[in-house]
Formats: sequence, structure tokens, C-alpha cells
Amino acid sequence: AFINLQNSKTNIHIIGVDSDLFFTANENKDTFKQLAQAKSNVTYGEIQSLHGHDAFLIEFEQMQQLLKGVFDANGKSAKIKILKFGGKSLSNGEGLGRVLEIITNKVKNGENIAVVLSAREKATDQLEAILNKAAKGLDYREDFENFERYQKHTFKNINLSEEFQELVKLFEGVTLLGDYSAKIKDQVLAYGELISGKLITKLLIGEGINAKLLDSRRLIKTDDSYGDAKLLEDVSRENVIHEFSNLKPDEVPLITGFIASTETDETTTLGRNGSNYTASLIANFLDAEELENYTHVDGIFTANPEFVSEAQRIEQLSYSEANELANFGATILHAKTIIPLIEKNIPLRVLNTFNNENEGTLISAKSSKEGIKSLSVIENEALINLEGRGLLGKVGIDARIFRTLSQNNISVSIISQGSSERGIGLVVNSEKAHLAKRALEMEFESDFQSRDINTITIVSEVSVISIVGQDLSTFHKPYNALIKNQIVPLLFNNTISGKNVSLVVKKSDLHKALNVMHGQIFGISKKVNLAIFGHGNVGGTLVDQILASKKGIEERKGINLNVFALANSKKLLLNKDGISKKWEEEINEKGIPYTVEHIFDYAKIHHLENLIAIDNTASQDFVANYFDFIENGFDLVSSNKIANTLGFDYYRLIRDELAKKQKQYLYETNVGAGLPLIDTIKLLHLSGENITRIKGVFSGSLSYIFNTFSEKDTSFSKILKSAISNGYTEPDPREDLSGNDVGRKLLILARELELENEFDDISIQNLIPVSLRNGSVKEFLNELEVLDDYFSKIKDNQEPNHVLRYVGDLYGDLQKEKGKLEVKLVSVPKESALGQVKGSDSIIEIYTESYGEHPLVIQGAGAGAAVTARGVFGDILRIAEKI
Repeated sequence: AFINLQNSKTNIHIIGVDSDLFFTANENKDTFKQLAQAKSNVTYGEIQSLHGHDAFLIEFEQMQQLLKGVFDANGKSAKIKILKFGGKSLSNGEGLGRVLEIITNKVKNGENIAVVLSAREKATDQLEAILNKAAKGLDYREDFENFERYQKHTFKNINLSEEFQELVKLFEGVTLLGDYSAKIKDQVLAYGELISGKLITKLLIGEGINAKLLDSRRLIKTDDSYGDAKLLEDVSRENVIHEFSNLKPDEVPLITGFIASTETDETTTLGRNGSNYTASLIANFLDAEELENYTHVDGIFTANPEFVSEAQRIEQLSYSEANELANFGATILHAKTIIPLIEKNIPLRVLNTFNNENEGTLISAKSSKEGIKSLSVIENEALINLEGRGLLGKVGIDARIFRTLSQNNISVSIISQGSSERGIGLVVNSEKAHLAKRALEMEFESDFQSRDINTITIVSEVSVISIVGQDLSTFHKPYNALIKNQIVPLLFNNTISGKNVSLVVKKSDLHKALNVMHGQIFGISKKVNLAIFGHGNVGGTLVDQILASKKGIEERKGINLNVFALANSKKLLLNKDGISKKWEEEINEKGIPYTVEHIFDYAKIHHLENLIAIDNTASQDFVANYFDFIENGFDLVSSNKIANTLGFDYYRLIRDELAKKQKQYLYETNVGAGLPLIDTIKLLHLSGENITRIKGVFSGSLSYIFNTFSEKDTSFSKILKSAISNGYTEPDPREDLSGNDVGRKLLILARELELENEFDDISIQNLIPVSLRNGSVKEFLNELEVLDDYFSKIKDNQEPNHVLRYVGDLYGDLQKEKGKLEVKLVSVPKESALGQVKGSDSIIEIYTESYGEHPLVIQGAGAGAAVTARGVFGDILRIAEKI
């Protein structure tokens, strides 16, 4: 087949064997046919036989128009490319500047383009808000003036007065009526796109581009389902082809998105995000080469990056994957956008208006990898619960529900029910929740009277999170993470394919839920948010250790430790992104007075997940906050021994609360600093091992003091001062010398064996003379020499080759409710296990039935800020890995 262009002034001959063969020879045959059919002002001449071929005559200029967009000067395909710009791309300032630059560059590079425009910035939301105020009789003038001021901006040569006058008339009418119809609402919202289209067209003309505005109400025809109108495809396609065939060669068409009209020219809209749908329809009707969707983000992400900062860009999606994302609420895609593109195999590329370098996300027939996953959200939903014990065994309830809702144009996104149909949950758009409730109450009126149905209730302010590509085999991981973060889904279901799981959560939990689930699903660094209390020797060292190890832990373990709160007894430093290495300076300069409620509120406001509170204080008052921390979703780590040595009732209550809230409380450093003592005893006891005795040097402070005192010929006071300066003792050394610290450690171990001992049950030898037990720390430190004579006599009265050790001893029948606990200074043979301890080491002997006379011995560094901080750090990581 061939084309014979015979230019005889006004006529040409188009010659082919027949139309089928002619068009089959060109990949654009359908488009060419549609162009010819839509050209109502083309007069076909009588079909003649010319050289054995059928021929007809068409006006030369008309033929040029028909060929526009189908052939370029070389006779090759010159497919059109559709560009669509979203509202944020069209914002004043950088947004508009970038849009004009993108369009201008493409035109100057000879690209054949058409542009679809959304309303600018938040125009649609603003118009709807003004409309609602008008309907309620409220003063909307200031809102309207703000809207008008933003849309006009500083564009002096662009007259938008006609559009604003029409809006004023509509709002005044609504005010008089006190209400508005869906039809009026569509008329009002349409002005967002109309203003946007007129403005961008004028600005492009100012840039030297021959831009022409096409009102999509002349192109896209729909039924009269105002607010979410249904497409009339054939007439819309004909309109688009006809309108484009009349464009001049250098004209750049700008089309208003989102809006359409009925066949009687009443304005309709295509639903929220309908501009994307408009663009895909235009692309379909014109057999476009590609649809480029320009937004304010770099493409499609594994989750909305506005909610999840760690979300990752997906380079490529298949049509089916993108359609799943759209159906499950991906806001960057309209739920109907993908189908028109699939029909013509037209690629969609999602790009960032503000980032020239980014390649965006390509949506085509190919997928980059199997089983792509993404978190999609439908935010503004409501849950309707229909309950009634009389529904047991009744058939047809679902049919009645769906028929009723369908008659009221209400779509159900999720349904959940038991096999007995005693309770049914339905998720609908929040705006239609009350309509749905009223409709169902009318439908089931007789069932209320017979008491087959008890209640129909609405749970408002819920959101649906869909994990696209997630099957139930691994769903336990994100689900468990939600529960540990105190987010309990209201209901969930999975699709028939088993590859998509949807959860309904309270809208207030949405942000936090997305972050919790995202880390679990995609294996991206799990953020663990830490609140540290106390930054003295141990606490300050811990902060420095965390900050120094942060990067390495994230690389090795995939755990991002984020210290968002640091506090002492007076000041609190907060930073949701984590404190810096200059924390000491910052807490002095930026720290604020606080209560723990400040921290709870801050964590909620910023949707912080995976919370751990770390108590490095020695304060009994602070321990009183533990229940509040658990209630507010925090796990606990503590080097503070007080909580585990208060009354046994408190000890049991806090563990009941931990179990109830599924929280962990780790305190390995309570006994033996960094030694794995508590974990070892827990495991032995859990395995059923009968532990018969625990004995040893539990205090690294007193170990250092008496090890050194036994070996060196120097005074006790000098050695004590050395221990204080090395950070081995508590801030008040009397806490160590009194034996209370060792007593608490011994009591903690007793309670790990489920013994119900109280602190008063411990026999403790207090090493402090009565005269020095009261008074300030400073006064005590000034009187240390008083201790020298007392301890010299004890040392001198030992048997040969003996040394002093301050030990704790738990013994007796440890299978009963209580054991015997003693803390005292003893003299032991130098060659014994206790006698050979050096420096500040602790040593603990664990006697069991299995080990007999040969105890399990745990020995190592038992004191020092670095060792204790490292033990606390270990507890933090243990919790972080289990979250």
C-alpha cells in the first residue's frame, strides 16, 4: 500500500489497496481512522477507481489536519506525549517556575506534547471549605479573599475576575439556600482547574509558547453522578480526537483535569485525584507515546514519604502492581488511572517537578522484581458495626446490606464478619458513614423490632493500611510489631490472591503504624527511640557509647538507635531526630523543666515508635513513673536497683502490667554490672534446675576496696578515696559501705528464683560507724579517717594467708516461699575462689543439684561507668532486636 500526495492546488489523492491494508501498514491505523471519522467538516468525494485502486478526494488543508499528530515531516510516527502536573507542582514560586521551564524546554526540543493541569496547591480543599461555610451561614469572606489572593499572586496581566465573580454568585446562592447539592459542589470545585488552566496558558504565551486552553468539559462526557461521574467513553474519545485534529501544528494544548460534563453540558467531576484519570484518558484516546505525571515526590515509594521518612523509591512497576496500589489508596494514582493505559500499553512515568536528576518510577508491562511490596493508605474512612445475636443462622444479610448501600451510592472497601453473622464490620468513606447508618437502620427496621439486630454503630476517624504484596505467611512480623507498639487493628482481611493484607486502625495511630510496619516489611533500619534519664557517670558514658556505635549498629543489625530524649533531675532535652554529640552543652542551653508527661506527649505528637525508657538514676521517686512508662508504650531498661527491691506486691504488680502490655523490663546491670548473671540464673531456673545457693562478691566497689586493702599496706580511707575518684562507688559511698547495695542485689536474685523475700528479711552488716551514717555526703567524706582504726583491727586479726571479702549469701531451702539472705564482711583463704579475686572484679558462685559441690562461677569486671553502661547498652539492644 502507498500514499500518493498529488498537490493540485486544493486537492490530493489518497490511494491504497483498501483501507484495511493501508492502515495495517501503519502502526497508527486506529488513530488515523478515528481522526477521519471525527472530522465532521470533511467532505469525502465520490469513491473512484484510479489505476485500479479505490480513491477519494479531501481538501488539502483538511488532510493536513487529519495527518497532524500521525506523521511527521519524514513520514514517521510522531506520537504525542501527555504531561500531567499536580497541585503542589503548580504552587506559587518555584513550582510554577519549574512547570513553565519543563513545558518550554520540551516544546523547544521539538517534542509533541499535551498538558493536563490540576487545580493549584490546595485550591480544591479551600473551595470545599468555603462552600461548607457558606452552607452553614458562616462568614467566608476572609477565606475567599485568601483564596483569590493566592490564585492571582503577582500576575498583573492575567484577568481572572470572571472566574471569581462566578464563584461569588455560587457562594451567595448557597448562603441563601443554606445547603448545596452535589451538582453545585461540582460547579464550585471545577473553578480550581479552570483558574489553573487559564493562568498557566497565559504564562506560557508570555514565554513565547503558542499555548491553547482546552476546557475538558468539551472533551470528557459523563453521566450525572455528580462528585464521581462515570465516563461516556465513545463520545469522549470522539470529542478528544476531533478537538486535537483542529489544532494548528505549533499549538500546545493545555487541558483542565478532574472536570467533565454531561451530554447536556452540566459540569461534573471525576472524583478526587481525577486529574490523573483525565490524563490517562487523553493518553488512551490519542495513542500517546507516554504519560508523564509530575508530582512533588521522586516517584512511587514503598510508603508515603510524608509519613515514613525511610520510604524507598520503586524504580519500576507493572500495570497490575500499580493498579493494586491505586485500588488500595496510593494517593499519587487515581484508582481508575491505570486501566486506560493498559488498554493501549502506554507507559506512565511518575516524576518530581522539583528534581531534574531523578528518573522517577516507570509503570509499564514489566515489573522490576517479583513480589514488589508497598504500604498504601486510605485515610478518611469510617467503620460501621452491625451487631445482633438474632442474626445467627440467618441467610441473606450480606445481600440486604450491599443492596441498601448500593442504592445510596455507597461503596464498601472492607467487610469483616464471623461465620455466624452475629457481627459485621463495614468500612466506608467517612463522608458517607452517617448516610450508610441511616440507610441500614431503615432497611433493618423490622429486625430491630424483633431484636435480631441490637445496634448499628459508627467508629469514625479510621484509616485503612494495605500491604500490597504481603501474604499471611510473614504477616505476623508487622502485626506483632504493631501490638508491641500498642496499636491494635480494629479489623483486618486479605485478598483472594492472598498477596494483599489490609488493616483498619484508628487514624490517630496511622503515622506510627506505618513506620512500625515499614521497617518490618522492607528490612529497612528499624528505628528504636530512646529516652535516657540520668547522665552522670553511667548515663553520660552510655549516651557517648550509643552515639559512637550508632552507625555501626545500623549497618550490622539494621537498628537505628535514636536518643530523642535526655533528662536529668531538672532539665529535659528533646529532639525527634536524635541528640548530637554536643548533648552536654545542649541540655544546659536548651533543656527545659519537665514532667514525664512532656515526654509522653512529645512521643505521641511525633508518632515515635519502638520506645524504650532507660533509668540510670538512683532515685526512688523516679521509679514511681515506671507504670506510666509501660502504659504509654515504653519498654524499660534500668541500672537503678530500687524498683526490683521494693515491696513484693509492687514487684509482682509491675510484672503483671508488663505482661498485660507486652512490654519488656531488663536490668542485667542491677547485679554484677556487665556480667551475664541475671540471664544465667533466669535460664537455669526456667529449665527446672534446682538452685541451692548463690554466694559471692557482688559489689565491684567493695571488691576493689577490700582486694586492695588486703594486699597493700595503706590506710582504708586512702583506698576508699581512690575508689571514689575512679568512679567505682555510688555518688554517696555510704550506699556501698552500708551493705544496702549488696543486699538489694541479693534480693533481686532471690526474686528471680520466685522467692517472696522482702528487703527487711536480709541480714546486713553495715560497715559505717553509727556516727557517720547521717549527715551530708560532703560531711562524710571529710570524716573518712575515722574508718582507718576500725578496719585495721579487722585486717590484723585475720588468720595467716587470709583476705577480707564483703559477700552476699543466699541459701536455705530455695524451693519454699523464702530463702535466707546474709550480707557481711568475711575473711577467706587467699587461695580460695573468693580470695583470688583481683581489682574491682565481682565473683558469684551458683550451686545447683546438677553441679553438686562444684559451683558454676561467673567472674569479671563488677564496677566502673564504662562496664555498667555497656551492660545497659546490651539490654537496650536485646529489647531492640525483639521488637
